Amino acid sequence: MSVARGLGIGAAVLVILLFVGYLLRGGSDAEPLPGAPLREVAKQRGIEIGTAVRGDVQKRNRAYRQIIAAQFSTVTPENEMKWYAIEPERGEYSFGPADAIVKQAREARQKVRGHTLVWHAQLPEWVKALGPSELRQATREHIRSVMAEYKADVGVWDVVNEPISDDGGLRQSVFMRRLGEGFIADAFRTARTADPDAKLYLNEIGAEGINAKSNRLYEIVRGLKAQGVPIDGVGFQTHANLDGLAADFVANMQRFKALGLDIAITEADVGVPLPADADKLQAQARIYEQIVRSCLTVDCRSLTLWGFTDGRSWISETQAGMGAATLLDEALKPKPAFGAVQGALAK
Repeated sequence: MSVARGLGIGAAVLVILLFVGYLLRGGSDAEPLPGAPLREVAKQRGIEIGTAVRGDVQKRNRAYRQIIAAQFSTVTPENEMKWYAIEPERGEYSFGPADAIVKQAREARQKVRGHTLVWHAQLPEWVKALGPSELRQATREHIRSVMAEYKADVGVWDVVNEPISDDGGLRQSVFMRRLGEGFIADAFRTARTADPDAKLYLNEIGAEGINAKSNRLYEIVRGLKAQGVPIDGVGFQTHANLDGLAADFVANMQRFKALGLDIAITEADVGVPLPADADKLQAQARIYEQIVRSCLTVDCRSLTLWGFTDGRSWISETQAGMGAATLLDEALKPKPAFGAVQGALAK
């Protein structure tokens, strides 16, 4: 082998090693986003601005990690605290992925919203196989164990998630079928015992307007309050599209607030029919602005986005023909929606 050829191979190997190292370090830094960080303008309005976080992406992608730290004052693990992820086998807990998100939040001086303790979806198979007595006990044990693990770091929990069907009936989940409607109150009572200082929420999808679902939600939480069940707030997920928000969104939230409950928007995004052209993105921006203004009007505690980049959004992954649902594009560049949220918070 000639010296020149040997040097050429050596240089190629060096380039490969440097590139691998670059990938392992998470790639390039995030480009600064224009204007004041969202967390700073939100702070001036007295609310928290948050995002759902995917721990696997946060771990390996430096730019993703930097934007979370710079822009948001609170984070919600998108999947890492759900039952299937955190207790895949009964009594065998896998806290590592959620721990990593909590650690990053602590370093960025962010709050953490726990999501979620009792939900019909993303359950491990062993939970679905339990009879009534065992299911009640396993649910209590799960709530106590998870809340105890994060007592120092998680101050707000979505205790029960999506218990109501679109027609206003209670969803026929494994919890409802085997434990009856009382599973909701029992979950909140168990959660209060586990952490007396945490804020406890019931979180629901599709209940933004006054409709059959939100009317049933209102009846449930009013009943819980009347029974002395320790519920502190209601979360409105607010997964929207270009049809816009319900005209009575604010009025709906206000009736829950009148019960003495805290209000939060917990999973906001605005799905767009693909391809997403300039007109659609401007329409999306207007709806994001309306979401922020609605939140501010009712003095909500927090506004959480269900992801902030189109490259990591459940809309594009699960809804055919839909996407572009967040504030930043797949390259982490700001879309009109970013400026709309920033501007609405600043006014």
